[in-house]
Amino acid sequence: MQTKTLIVGGGLSGLALADRLHREKSDFLLVEASDGFGGRIKSTTIGGAAFDLGPAWFWPGQPRLQSLIDRFELKVFEQHSEGESLVETADGRVLRSRGYASMQGSLRLAGGLGSLITALVNELPEDKCHLSAPVAALTHTNGEVRADTAIGSISARHVVITAPPRVASDSISFNPALPAGANQALQNIPTWMAGHAKIFAVYDTPFWRQNGLSGDAMSQRGPLVEIHDASAAENGGYALFGFVGVPADSRSKLDQSLKQIALDQLIRLFGKQAENPSELILEDWAQNSLISTPADHTNVGAHPVYGRPPSLTGLWQGALSFASTEMAGDFGGFMEGALEAGENLILS
Repeated sequence: MQTKTLIVGGGLSGLALADRLHREKSDFLLVEASDGFGGRIKSTTIGGAAFDLGPAWFWPGQPRLQSLIDRFELKVFEQHSEGESLVETADGRVLRSRGYASMQGSLRLAGGLGSLITALVNELPEDKCHLSAPVAALTHTNGEVRADTAIGSISARHVVITAPPRVASDSISFNPALPAGANQALQNIPTWMAGHAKIFAVYDTPFWRQNGLSGDAMSQRGPLVEIHDASAAENGGYALFGFVGVPADSRSKLDQSLKQIALDQLIRLFGKQAENPSELILEDWAQNSLISTPADHTNVGAHPVYGRPPSLTGLWQGALSFASTEMAGDFGGFMEGALEAGENLILS
């Protein structure tokens, strides 16, 4: 196979770049290692309601994302925040607070963020986008790059890697080898949200709202350190979700018992009405080798300063570029950053 531009990675960055090239009538192929598009965006449907197991929120003032939402006529709704918040102390006391809801003012998509991924995929020619096609090696010779993939060899004038930088560094063999500074830069860039895990509890009714609670809770005891209302826009899709505070390497040893421990915590916080969810879901991103590497198992805490390092520009005489959200200077780590990263790439 041969193409002008090969895009490695079918998350939001890769799909947006493919969409740009398709609209510019520029030749491209996109290969995605997993069996589905979306990357870190993952929505699941339960009883007709969609829940986001990866990122869920976005904010006003993110013009690229808003432009896509407007283009595809997707429905936006505001994160539920009405009601009191809960605080669980280290010794197990549960306190109610009328304080500001931490995600108040954030926005979500009806149908989940997966609806945006679906809309983008539907715009692209099927024969240009390939699933289950990991790239094992890239070789640059005579102004051309050959990609060795699970679906065969692909030759391209330009390759754009939109997979997380650490994953690309660990999983792809570069021939000739990248300069030491470029390799180090890839390893030094933490993959946003790669160490996170979420637990969702889906219910038939939003009983916490009926009890005057917003669904927001902060805990010093855990295992969920931060909890929010995750209810869908559709009637009947009610849920609470929490970020797991147990370190990635430790929670992998807990296996399914982590879900029961988390459910016990929801009962402590929200009462006996929380004890029988219709679904209890654990999504541990640290266990996804296409998203997270061992270096990502330690949560980064504060939002890193992202942007494309100088050592990652001009590689292979301009034939190799990186364009994940971590490459974005203004909105790095956000979905807006995933769109920003490939926006101004000059493709030879």
